[in-house]
Amino acid sequence: MPDSAGFIGLGNMGGPIARRLADQGYPLFVHDQDERRAAPFASRTDTTICASPREVAQRASVVLLSLPTPRALSDVVLGSEGVAAGIGDGCVIDLSTSGVRATRAVAAELVAQSISFLEAPVSGGVAGATGGTLSVMVAGDAGLYEVWKPLLSVIGTNVFYIGATPGQGQAMKLVNNILTATAMAATAEAMTVATKAGIPPALALDILNVSTGQNTATRDKFPRAVLTGTFDYGASTALMLKDVKLFEELAEELGTPTIVSEAVVNAWRIAVQQGFGADDFTAIARLFERWSGVEIRRTPSGHRGP
Repeated sequence: MPDSAGFIGLGNMGGPIARRLADQGYPLFVHDQDERRAAPFASRTDTTICASPREVAQRASVVLLSLPTPRALSDVVLGSEGVAAGIGDGCVIDLSTSGVRATRAVAAELVAQSISFLEAPVSGGVAGATGGTLSVMVAGDAGLYEVWKPLLSVIGTNVFYIGATPGQGQAMKLVNNILTATAMAATAEAMTVATKAGIPPALALDILNVSTGQNTATRDKFPRAVLTGTFDYGASTALMLKDVKLFEELAEELGTPTIVSEAVVNAWRIAVQQGFGADDFTAIARLFERWSGVEIRRTPSGHRGP
């Protein structure tokens, strides 16, 4: 267990992960550029709110990051008040979906400064972050991985070491997310057809989930966030578009054709263009509802029919 841990980025995923680390006995130093996200930590005696990423790095022996974009990763780590300016002989662990190019660039700069770095993007949503059941996809020095695996095991029940090459963890996360995005968009389209054909949405999901059409959207996202009409799974449509575009960027770099994912990327691009960018990514179902003229949700009375 490190003397202390730093955490930067206290959003939908970062906030629950940081709280879990503190609850498990790790003294925390935290920062978020949005003071409202840091405010809930002010009352904790085991957590100190810092004014900058640099201050977090100066006070913690390991700094974990949960950031929304590749640009944010670069700014937080390499900026004048960034982590690299204060980390000393500590370690930086990036839990974000930052993309392969940005991760390689940051890793190269940190290596040049003799700063330890692991990429460890996570999957499992807000529920996984809260419960410590995330999947963690780690790339970097194997010895460094062994040192920090116990810490990563606090936030994830499935911690995988992928390899030493910078970007391998990100590549695996992007592969995961293109499949997640595909399942969500395809299920939204299919469910509007089922609903318009007169099949109650909940019944359609019951059937799909014991049949060959089942996927992560039918099993989890639709029952929890679409049929209920809450649309609150924990990440925005704009962030999902960012992730699938990063997958396309990687596939292009590797010279790999992406016939299916091109259509998936386009679906998420349209969802953002149609005004759903700031909404939860499960709200892509509302786009298909709008187009089809049906509603894939339970009625207020709780009746299972459309």
